[in-house]
This record gives sequence, C-alpha cells and structure tokens, in this order.
Amino acid sequence: MAATFVYVGNAESQSVTIFALAADGALTPVDTKAVPGPAKPGSTTPMAVSPDKRLLTVGLRNEPYSAATFAIDAKTGKLGFVGSGPLADAMAYIATDRSGKFLLCASYGGGKIAVNPIGADGVVGPAQQVIANQPNAHAVVADRANRHVLYTSLGNDTVGQLTFDAATGRLTPNDPPTVSVKAKAGPRHFRLSPDERFLYLLCELDASIYVFPYDAATGRLAKVTQVASALPPGFVGKPWAADIHVTPDGKFLYASERTSSTLAAFRVDAKSGVIAALGSYPTETQPRGFAIDPSGRTLLAVGQLSNKLSSYAIEPERGTLRPLKQYPVGKNPNWIEIVNLP
Repeated sequence: MAATFVYVGNAESQSVTIFALAADGALTPVDTKAVPGPAKPGSTTPMAVSPDKRLLTVGLRNEPYSAATFAIDAKTGKLGFVGSGPLADAMAYIATDRSGKFLLCASYGGGKIAVNPIGADGVVGPAQQVIANQPNAHAVVADRANRHVLYTSLGNDTVGQLTFDAATGRLTPNDPPTVSVKAKAGPRHFRLSPDERFLYLLCELDASIYVFPYDAATGRLAKVTQVASALPPGFVGKPWAADIHVTPDGKFLYASERTSSTLAAFRVDAKSGVIAALGSYPTETQPRGFAIDPSGRTLLAVGQLSNKLSSYAIEPERGTLRPLKQYPVGKNPNWIEIVNLP
C-alpha cells in the first residue's frame, strides 16, 4: 500500500497546505504548516521534493532570501521543520538535482541561475555557484542522468543548456549554450517527456508551446518541430501563460493560462512528440501552478486569486478533464507538489 500527499505553497499565508489524495481523486485535509521566516509574505512559494521523497524544501522570496527544509512523515504526510539556509536571491523556481545533494535555483528578478549544496540533514547551504546575466530566469531542471541542466531566460527568449558535474555540483555551458525562441515569446516553464526524447516549453508572453527533440546523451535541443498555442478559442486580451506538465505515461500534456483562467489539454504523439489540442477547461482564477499525481489519474490546480484548489479526473484514454471538487487553501496558492510514499 502507498499513500499520496499533496503540498500547496501559499505565498501570502507563508504556509503549506497538506492533503491526502485518494485513488478516486478525493482530497482529505491533513494539516497546514507555517514556513519560518520574516513575516513579509512574497509573491510565490517555489517548492522542491528530494529524490528519496523524505524532504520538502520551500523557497521564500522575501528578504533575507532563504529556503526552509521540512521532513515528510511517511505515515501522515505532515511536515516537521528541519532548518533554513540562505538563497542567493528571490527564486522563482527551485529543484533538486537527481542525487538530492544540490539545489538548482532560478531568480526572475535577479536574473541568475544558482547552485546551493544540500547538507546531510537536508538544509540548504550558501550558494556555491551563481551564473549572472540571465534576465528573468524562470525555471531550471536537471535531466534524468544528472549530467545536463536546462533553464529558461524569459528576458533573453532562450533556453539555456548546461553540463552538470554531479560530484561537485558545477555547471558549465554546453555547446551551444543557448537555443532561441521567437522574440518576446518569454520562455517560462518546461517539461521533458518521460522518455526524455522531447522537451515541451511554455512561453509566458504569447502562451505558445514549443516542441523540441532532445538528445539525452548530449543534453542538447534540436530544431523546434512544432509551435502550438495554450490559448482558449476566441481569446481576447494579453496572454499570461504559467505552468506546464505531462502525464507520467507521456500521452497527454496540459498548460495553464492566467488571463483566461484556463487549462489547455493536448494529446501527445509518442513517435514524433507532436501535440494535438483536446480542449480548454475553465479552472481556478489565475492558475499559476498545477500538478499531476504519479498515477496520472488526477490533476490539481490552484488559483492565486481564488485561494482555492480544484481537482480533476484525467480520462485515461482521451485525456479530457472532469471536474471533481473544490477545496479552500491558503492565500495566494501558486505551487503544488504531489508525493507518493510507501
């Protein structure tokens, strides 16, 4: 038997709301945990789960910038505070490398990528490397082999390509160091397909989705094969795309758009990586963050302005979303992590 727990980062409440997730998509409230730090709630609360699923790290975007580490209770899902460590800036995105020894960070306001060592106790140490001049850096992720790291610079309209020394945590520019998208597209979040043959990039400023073939051996992106749109039919206004995720089986892709408060759904062609639109679904107001559970059956989305979470059942053959229930969370919820524990 396994238990699945959901962690929602609430920036203005400076807290994490915890739920237990059942196989049918039902959520049961477990606890709300305050995140220690100055009482100046920031704009967002990025979070990262350690590879062994024992720790949850929460970034605070208010000075002094820090990351709080919590131990996850495998039986209850509750969080126990372990300690806090310094961050090099206000980080819009954090993620551990595949060993759990380093925290990768992207600073939107500070325009930098940083690497912090993680101690044996799980607490983050001071940054050991900072890569500056990356305007509006927005996401950073290590690939499965832990030999390459990709990141976005919204201000440069580029995806950065780095090699990663897993022993030292050192990042080095790959060749080429960046791949460009259309000017003013604003690359934001991205996901690799489960087989790591494709990268799906969501651009914030025009809500475009770029499909790149990815070479896991070299850590490089090939020429883009498709540009799709996450905007709903008849959209009027200024696009403001936010988050993107792929189901664990790689069959379906979803993206959130904040101006229209919608989730766009796509079917993924396993051979080519090309995506085909399935529809657009209304969701919580200003859905910055959402997540898909490890079974691929449930999608959870939070609204920064609604202060609520909505759950959806993912139809396994068609990829359509069926609304299940709405739940209250903290103020300005913007990040979700789902953890499946034995």
